[in-house]
Parts: sequence; C-alpha cells; structure tokens
Amino acid sequence: MSTAGKPEYASAERLNLEIETRTQDGVKLVKLKGRLSMGAPLDRFNSTLTEILAQGEYKIVLDLEEMTTIDSSGIGALMRHLTAAKHGGGAIRLYKPSKFTVQTLKLVSLLNLFNTYDDLPEAIASLQ
Repeated sequence: MSTAGKPEYASAERLNLEIETRTQDGVKLVKLKGRLSMGAPLDRFNSTLTEILAQGEYKIVLDLEEMTTIDSSGIGALMRHLTAAKHGGGAIRLYKPSKFTVQTLKLVSLLNLFNTYDDLPEAIASLQ
C-alpha cells in the first residue's frame, strides 16, 4: 500500500514485453525485454514466434539478457514454439537467460531441453 492508503500497482512499463527481431547468418534473433507473462506480453510473444515459424524460419536464438521474469504461461509458450521449431528441422537456443529464468526452467525439469549460451556468435553457430 502506498502512504496515501491506496494500493500500489506495477507500472505498465514493468509489465510490458518489448520484442526486437533481426536475422543474422540465416538465424532469427529475437530479443526480449521485460516480462514474459500471461496477458498482452505473452500474446505479443506468441504472435511474433508464430509468424517467424510460419515463414519457415526454424533456427531461432532468443536473447533473454533483458527478460526479467517468466511465468508458467511463458514456459508453456516456449515449449510449444520449441516443438514447432524442431518439427521444422530447427531449434531454439537461449542466449544469456537470467539466473531466475534458468532456475525456473530447472525447477520444472525443462532446462535440459534448451541449449543456453553466453556468447551470441556461439549460439548462432550452433544452428548452422
């Protein structure tokens, strides 16, 4: 509660998810900034990845360096898109996932399904 007795709400900015995409050496790079959580952020993420996969781009690196948190719906979306990428002959790599993201994926026994990298050129090379 704030000092005025009114509840404090998280700012819309903190609840947002910004997504930037580009292609490098035949690999789609998707940079996420913010929270991957239920609602508009998850809808935006799903729309972006669905569009990328529909274009036949199955080699994807998710840049998670600035993704602050992920909830269970975000994990579910990651798994759906990973499955789609693999069915297309590609994969999804995680670049610089936060400690929180790594711990969350480990907690639900899914970390082993993703290759994680701290070096972007290495993540890209792993898909070529």
